[in-house]
Amino acid sequence: MRLVRRLLLALLLLAIPPLGATPSHASPEGQMTWAVHFSLAPTWFDPAETSGIITPFVVLYALHDAMVKPLPGNPMAPSLAESWSASTDWLVYEFVLRKGVRFHNGEPVTAEDVKFSLERYRGASNRMLKDRVLAIETPDPGRVRIRLKQPWPDFMTFYSIATGAGWIVPKKYVEKVGEDGFKKAPIGAGPYRFVSFTPGVELVLEAFDQYWRKTPSVKRLVFRAIPDDSTRLAALKRGEVDIGYAFFGALAEEARRTPGLTLKATVVPTTFWVYFADQWDPKSPWHDRRVRLAANHAIDRQAINEAENLGHAKITGSLIPTSFDFYWQPSAYAYDPARARQLLAEAGYPNGFDAGDYFVDAAFVNVAEATVNYLQASGIRAKVRPLERAAFFKAFGDKKLKNLVQGGSGAFGNAATRIEAFVASGGTYVYGSYPDIDGLFREQATELDRKRREATLHRIQQLMHDKVIFAPIWQLAAMSGVGPRVEESGIGLVAGYAFFSSPYEDVRLKSR
Repeated sequence: MRLVRRLLLALLLLAIPPLGATPSHASPEGQMTWAVHFSLAPTWFDPAETSGIITPFVVLYALHDAMVKPLPGNPMAPSLAESWSASTDWLVYEFVLRKGVRFHNGEPVTAEDVKFSLERYRGASNRMLKDRVLAIETPDPGRVRIRLKQPWPDFMTFYSIATGAGWIVPKKYVEKVGEDGFKKAPIGAGPYRFVSFTPGVELVLEAFDQYWRKTPSVKRLVFRAIPDDSTRLAALKRGEVDIGYAFFGALAEEARRTPGLTLKATVVPTTFWVYFADQWDPKSPWHDRRVRLAANHAIDRQAINEAENLGHAKITGSLIPTSFDFYWQPSAYAYDPARARQLLAEAGYPNGFDAGDYFVDAAFVNVAEATVNYLQASGIRAKVRPLERAAFFKAFGDKKLKNLVQGGSGAFGNAATRIEAFVASGGTYVYGSYPDIDGLFREQATELDRKRREATLHRIQQLMHDKVIFAPIWQLAAMSGVGPRVEESGIGLVAGYAFFSSPYEDVRLKSR
């Protein structure tokens, strides 16, 4: 009898999970389908090519994993790195890898993969990272040590959240299949593995049940490219998709009124602005600050907000989101078309002028058309030139666009990361710069005193405003539609993550 009791007790103890253990999850089931407002591109399957915008992370959060990344409740959550530390002189960062984590092909994630991923990184801010990193050491398979040339207070921001440098790919696999082969059949360490990609149509992913954080609830994720707003809403209303991104104006209102649909409207750290790309060309009208100031006074931002964003957007006067560290609030540009025409006349354009093309990501052509209409009313005549998203940002980054460019970014980071990409010399989307701003940017990059650094970054933003480098439009209030089958969309779970679903292992369908 005592033996039986002991056996029963042993079985009971085995059945009780140890304290702190992750509870087991049921096998992933069902399919969740997103209608995205842009054409998917293979460049976003590779963390090495992240482009200083938020779009690549739509795929990265599913296929791949990072050393550290934003997760619910933590903007820098330990992921592939279970811990990290910095030396007292801020010159050495050491990471301890999470044990037992594997890529989708079964290979373990090792320190060599981490080193390889940083060394091959060629996306936004890659020059800044490479100029500041002295060495990447791998003392053992579970530890990585990164040495810097000089103290850099933003190292973790650039490495872990503002770029794809800390998102890890399998070295052996990439070297085996090559760069193009990797984009055709990417392998990562994320919660979902690659199944198929049909260019211009859809990306299909399937749950990776060995994901370290938790087993995903939904078995299959499908991302369907539906750039046309009306078609996207129609697909959502018919139940062909479960989540539809980026609705504006009347269509957003229609989604709100449709029984069974939920409209999620959230102000996100995605700012839009008009970039005067030719302001450094003495022969261009945009070289004259008065012309750039006229454009700012010509735009009725609040009217565009009411018409396109149902009044939910913030009119901030900056390309830096208000939620970012080191944000400085500039004074607003008043809508004053009479002042705009007066400034144009003073600059030698009493009858206005032909401003050429106004380039824009095709997903936001509605904002471009509204902005161009206001510019034309004050005498600045421009023509909207929409480009598909991947092509737009490639041309923007390659410095091939002219005249006017509608910039936009929802990338993670702080004021310094946004300035690095769009303002300071050498930035991915910088067509020209100003020596005083460049000098201050270099100064703040190594300043360890937070108050002094904040003062310097505020001064940079003040100079950006005084020089009228941009015509800021708004900080977007993203409006997405969610269908009746969805229990958890993931939208808004990660603070500051634009308006996309994440983390994907947390999304859920309703029980049948």
